[in-house]
Amino acid sequence: MRLADLTLVVGESLAAHRLRAVLTILGITIGIAAVIAVVAIGQGGKAAVLSEIEKLGSSCYFEITVDYTRGEAPTTGTFNLQDAFMIKALSPAVAKIAPVSAGNMIDIRRPHAREKPVLAQLIGTTPDFSAAQNLTVKAGRFLSPADISAHARVVVLDAALADEIFPRSDPLGKIVFIKDVPALVVGVVQVPESALLGMMKLRYAYVPLDFAQKILNSRVIHQLSGVAVSKEALPQAIEDSLKILKRRHPRADVHYRGTSMEESLTMVEKVASVMTLIIGAVAAIALLVGGVGVMNIMLVAVTERTREIGILMALGARRRDILLQFLSEAVALCLVGGFFGTLLGAGGAVAVACFAHWPPLISFWTVLLAFGFAAFVGLFFGLYPASRAASLSPAEALRHL
Repeated sequence: MRLADLTLVVGESLAAHRLRAVLTILGITIGIAAVIAVVAIGQGGKAAVLSEIEKLGSSCYFEITVDYTRGEAPTTGTFNLQDAFMIKALSPAVAKIAPVSAGNMIDIRRPHAREKPVLAQLIGTTPDFSAAQNLTVKAGRFLSPADISAHARVVVLDAALADEIFPRSDPLGKIVFIKDVPALVVGVVQVPESALLGMMKLRYAYVPLDFAQKILNSRVIHQLSGVAVSKEALPQAIEDSLKILKRRHPRADVHYRGTSMEESLTMVEKVASVMTLIIGAVAAIALLVGGVGVMNIMLVAVTERTREIGILMALGARRRDILLQFLSEAVALCLVGGFFGTLLGAGGAVAVACFAHWPPLISFWTVLLAFGFAAFVGLFFGLYPASRAASLSPAEALRHL
């Protein structure tokens, strides 16, 4: 059978049973739309999360902590201020490194203020911390070496926190109370914009390390935050830091662990990819259900069109021609469903991306894979009904004339 004749016969057959064809196409459309939308939304969400994580620190950022996977937690002797100085002095791969003592949900207020205190994250650290976290000084200055050596009671507020505490005045030179301890505001910094931090509404106050330890009544340093001289030097910076710490703290019960921004991004990317794959597989079930619908419809068509098959055989059609006709009808149904499913899935992905403010990543390969999968579904689920039609005995088919 010629391609033109086959196309004409398939078109006439589908047009003769329009309602049945539309319902079958609808099942494939929903399946294809679900697969494309889930994959596109998953890829866009992954890209958005990775982008937000990259904003939270320098690309050369790394941190040294205890090995939390072993159930360890930092104690008073785990880190000290001299550790950071020694690592920076001895390792040529380390550009900046700062100890960090952190306190959560610390109340900060103006003197004699009637408003409720603002809850913020208190970060006790040294001047190198601003480079590690990509902090930009908006007004005043960040912590200085003189603040550390003089044990100064000063604080640097992030811009959002400064706006909440001093909504109508300049915070520089003003006094704030951090858990009822007075501190002089010497600077305001702009934290890199992040949707993740925006949703959590985190506010930060940065003070000298020893001042934070007095406020928190704890000498524990939770981690060391550093910056390597380059991305290529990151592994060496982490290795040097761990070696120096092990020599300075030769305790058998403490295991130090280094993590870079690259490792964190890779881990998040793997998790996001697995989640997209799992959800995509669930969405593909809808496509398989649509394929079963194609098989059912084609089996019904074979039963109803026995008379047509007999006429074709009487006119000289071969079994191969009958097989090709019914198989082409199944594939045509799936491809039409794939076309509308692609439009619907892409539209849904764009709508979700616009609402969530992340990029809709609809790649050419995703669309091509969807169409290929639709054609495969048509071939797979249409093969049995087509072979059944082709295997009809000519005598049995001609009985229906």
